[in-house]
Amino acid sequence: MTAPATVDARLLPCTVAAWAVTLVGLSSGWRISVLVTAVAVVGVLVGGLRVRGLGKNVASPYSRRRRGRSRTRDGVMRAVLAVLVVTAGFGGAVAMRMWFVEHHPLATAPTGTWVTAVVEPTDDPRAVRNSPFGGEPQVRIPVAVRHVTLGRESMSVGGAALVFAPSDGWRNLLPGQRVTLRGQVSENRSSGGMDPGTSVAVIRADGPPRAMEAPSALAEWAGGVRDDLAEVSAHALGPSEAGLFPGLIVGDTSRLPDDVREDFRVAGLTHLTAVSGANVSILLGAVLLLVRFVGIGPRTGAFLAGAALVLFVIVVRPSPSVVRAAAMGAVALLALIVGRQRQALPALCSAIGILMLVWPDLAVDVGFALSATATAGLVLVAPVWVARLQAHGWPRAVAEVCAVSCAAYIVTAPILAAATGTVSVVAVAANVLVTPVLAPLTVLGSVVALCAPVVPGVAEFLARGAAPMLWWLLTVAARAASVPSAELSLLDGIPGAAVIGGTALVGCVLLRYRRIRAVAGIALVSTLVVWIPVRLFAPGWPSPGWVFAACDVGQGDAVVLATGDGSAVVVDTGPEATPVDRCLRRLRIDAVPVLIVSHLHADHMGGVRGVLQGRQVGQVVVGPGAVSRDAAGTLIDTAAEFGVNVRETMLREVLHLGAVTIRILGPPVGQSVDSENDLSLVMVAETTVGRILLPGDAEAPALDALIRTGADVRADVLKVPHHGSRTTSEAFLAAVRPRVAVISAGRDNSFGHPHPEIVEVLNDMGSRVLRTDLHGDVAVVRAGSGALAVVSDSRGTIGP
Repeated sequence: MTAPATVDARLLPCTVAAWAVTLVGLSSGWRISVLVTAVAVVGVLVGGLRVRGLGKNVASPYSRRRRGRSRTRDGVMRAVLAVLVVTAGFGGAVAMRMWFVEHHPLATAPTGTWVTAVVEPTDDPRAVRNSPFGGEPQVRIPVAVRHVTLGRESMSVGGAALVFAPSDGWRNLLPGQRVTLRGQVSENRSSGGMDPGTSVAVIRADGPPRAMEAPSALAEWAGGVRDDLAEVSAHALGPSEAGLFPGLIVGDTSRLPDDVREDFRVAGLTHLTAVSGANVSILLGAVLLLVRFVGIGPRTGAFLAGAALVLFVIVVRPSPSVVRAAAMGAVALLALIVGRQRQALPALCSAIGILMLVWPDLAVDVGFALSATATAGLVLVAPVWVARLQAHGWPRAVAEVCAVSCAAYIVTAPILAAATGTVSVVAVAANVLVTPVLAPLTVLGSVVALCAPVVPGVAEFLARGAAPMLWWLLTVAARAASVPSAELSLLDGIPGAAVIGGTALVGCVLLRYRRIRAVAGIALVSTLVVWIPVRLFAPGWPSPGWVFAACDVGQGDAVVLATGDGSAVVVDTGPEATPVDRCLRRLRIDAVPVLIVSHLHADHMGGVRGVLQGRQVGQVVVGPGAVSRDAAGTLIDTAAEFGVNVRETMLREVLHLGAVTIRILGPPVGQSVDSENDLSLVMVAETTVGRILLPGDAEAPALDALIRTGADVRADVLKVPHHGSRTTSEAFLAAVRPRVAVISAGRDNSFGHPHPEIVEVLNDMGSRVLRTDLHGDVAVVRAGSGALAVVSDSRGTIGP
């Protein structure tokens, strides 16, 4: 790899303009797009006249003396004119698309309207552990709408929609397989959990498909390849390796264990478990090398590489994200293998423009932004760094690995920080360590996928050869994720991106100027000398001796009470498995003698799998009568999957668990209950930091009834009921009068939790109010003086 002498960036402003105007149109609607288009058209007309006038200037001695300046001015004008033309074109296209979306029959139908629709899935069904519609296990399926019947009106339409459907009857659908469904229309924006885009509606199917056509032969063949690869992997490899292998080769992560998924996320290796441009680059590179080895001509080789790319896209699924990965991978191959770096940036810009024209939703897709910026870093930054490293005596292979990993990390870190509010500090090292096995593993996996449907015995033999490389990937991910502070929490959105982008810019400046490089190096080494021992011997959150922790699981509850020796009682699990599992891993909890589910709402029990998987769990405890309610079915099935018993507790039961004693105070017997919230278990835990009251989501009627029974609800620490909603009475808060009040709520949640009045009441009575939406995970410990100290995962100790 050599650094390009020049970079052809003429298409870059047009690409940025196309992306920006598409993003504005998707976010703001067709009216704003029309306005942007009109302004751009006026600019094109004015600019065209101006450029035409410049071209008619008559040569003169004066004009010849200023010819260079005139040419520059003329070039700038033409570039601006090109940007305006692109803006007008993409603005008009997205305006028409958004007008169609907003006036689609499904988009204009009232929420709750029943509809019969003929649809075709555009991607595989994905399991949804916390469906916005609750109930039995659900899958999420993006579909293309072909025909709808609303009331007595039947019409052929187009458009994209999102279907939530019961897992039974839907989970095995193949892309392109036409089905007929009956369901209710929901909104197509935030209430459905969707980003801005061209989807016209969310449809909640009421059951299995009403009719189903056979999939095409090509789709059935592709599905067979994926299934055969998964089956071969299960026979030849261990559980973690068998879940990882199909994800690396064809993007099938349905069998990937949650703990492995989380390790890869923290280590910055998530891109390996999804189809990315790297897969495409490796595959096409292998085909071209084979073509050259056997002496086939370049034209035939290009044809074979193109055929391999088409087959790869078909097997993986021709969804927008996969086609995007194929385009980015082809561009990266142009830069890294063919050696045409000058043409790589124009190719990248063209690919981005074409993809956004066909699939405008990619403009708001974080994966697309990451893929495009990573490829840009690959073609612009990496060659320069490789050349400089080689000039300092680095071997070419080592220089390429380090430069590519660093360039991709630096250009994508601001986007990740903006999207997730976190940044991995071990990502570069982890990617460098796994790079040597990626190419052979991808090639071997592709051969296994081809052999699996034909000669499964040979495929199993080859898959066993991949075991050592898969073990290396899993080991690197696990070790990197276990490094103290492997992932740093930041503000998401623009502030987080600004922090990371500014840090990267400062780092590049420090490396660029020799005079300050030595000073910066000494400062960095000094910091590491102090920081590493501190992190190793005092690894941060939580502080030693913690007793109570409230996990930041979004809009839901998950409370942990330490019982000693790496074990804890967990009360509720939040809406999804990953956040609570992540929190328990940071707390180093590997045994849960009792998992208590306060009541049967998804935001309290949706993440139960995250507690059960990978830990020793004694039993799951629920409230009186909970087992017989319909909502308990999913909980019981999940617990049975892990061999854990579910039992009902009773009023006044006492649980002695290590240093923690839990008493069941409610709900009161004989209470007339109108909601599941008022069936919440109300518990008080006696701990070394005092009494901790855990009332679930109980609301004013249940809490006031509890006080009337004479129950002692005084507590040092209160988990504020129902995420701090206004359904808690001031009389109850006055009866508890906590020193510390912990509110578990999701950041920017749509319910307005916590309510300002509740927060004000707690502040007025002198309680220290902690909120997971502001402070992240929080823990309560006993300070040396005997006072309670509150420790935040993201901000350190924040108050006694």
